Amino acid sequence: MDAVDYHKYKSTAMSFALESYERLAASYDLVIVEGAGSPAEINLRENDVANMGFATAAHCPVLLVADIDRGGVFAHLKGTLDCLSEEERSLVKGTVINRFRGDKALLDSGIDWLEQNTGIPTIGVLPYLQGLHIEAEDAVANESRNGATDQNLKVVVPRIPRISNHTDFDVLRMHPRVDLRFISAGEQIPAADLIILPGSKSTIQDLNWLFENGWQPVLQKHLRYGGKMIGICGGYQMIGKQVHDPDGLEGPPDSLDGFGLLDFETTLVPRKTLLNVTGTLTIDGSRVTGYEIHMGQSSGPDLDTAAIDLDGRKDGVISSDNQILCSYLHGLFDHQEACSSLLNWAGLDNADSFDYDQFRQNEIDRVADMLEGHLDNALMQQILFPEEPRIDAASA
Repeated sequence: MDAVDYHKYKSTAMSFALESYERLAASYDLVIVEGAGSPAEINLRENDVANMGFATAAHCPVLLVADIDRGGVFAHLKGTLDCLSEEERSLVKGTVINRFRGDKALLDSGIDWLEQNTGIPTIGVLPYLQGLHIEAEDAVANESRNGATDQNLKVVVPRIPRISNHTDFDVLRMHPRVDLRFISAGEQIPAADLIILPGSKSTIQDLNWLFENGWQPVLQKHLRYGGKMIGICGGYQMIGKQVHDPDGLEGPPDSLDGFGLLDFETTLVPRKTLLNVTGTLTIDGSRVTGYEIHMGQSSGPDLDTAAIDLDGRKDGVISSDNQILCSYLHGLFDHQEACSSLLNWAGLDNADSFDYDQFRQNEIDRVADMLEGHLDNALMQQILFPEEPRIDAASA
């Protein structure tokens, strides 16, 4: 949708958002709703779904968080509050200053001024956590974060415009023996041991982008010289002969030739597959976990040799020459055993993987410990559960 059509659609979107919220609220003690962008976009207030429009519809308490690392934090907080309507402002129960570096005592006079001029308490100043890794929602990182050298496995991923589930590659970015690079339009495509075609929110449009940016001869040369290739979800679909969209799910009804590297075709269907799955890699029986979220249904003679056995159901394909592996599973590398197996298949000798699940949990724990130590927990409890008695933090 363009901006005008999306604005018209917002009232419909809100009904679904509220339905989801009510379903969750009936099952859980606490639902945390994250806003998107600024809550003070006055020109977008009508039919707002992503910020104060939802908060007023659900009548939920609001915490206003500002990033001091960008500067102007008191102006951001005071200005935002001044732009809210009276009803919206009544829902704001506290402010939080995030990503602070230095001595908090230097902020005290500013916090006093802010509380006096807004009547809203500041419930915490959160320190900047150096080197924190929390999986991103939208931004795609450019490089590995592990200092990998030329002696390690070189992995290339095209940065397609509508890339989806890019956190599939975070474990490879963090892996101490993997040098992973995302390649954007106009960049020279380097030689690699492994090329991975990622998932896409619009397979046909991103497939066109890959053709336009010269990836077809690159992939053909890569395979000719013995390189390995993995296709995940939309990237899997692109590797086949054709992608069909008869119902116009991604735009006008269309069919487009794929790279034709394997003999199968994909048809996009209205009913989306949404599954958490477990199984084993057919290359060596390693355990794999992941999730499927796709509208495509693939079929063809080359799919007889599956890449993954999902407890009796077959997924993907492993090519007869053992160079191409395709799967609909996202999170393919997240499980330590499967990651080691896939990297070994791609050419990394003794590819013992670090425990990414534990690493990810440790990073979340860093944030949790920081919040516990720097938020006014008693006030937070009062905001979240106003009808319950307050508990002394020392005994909590």
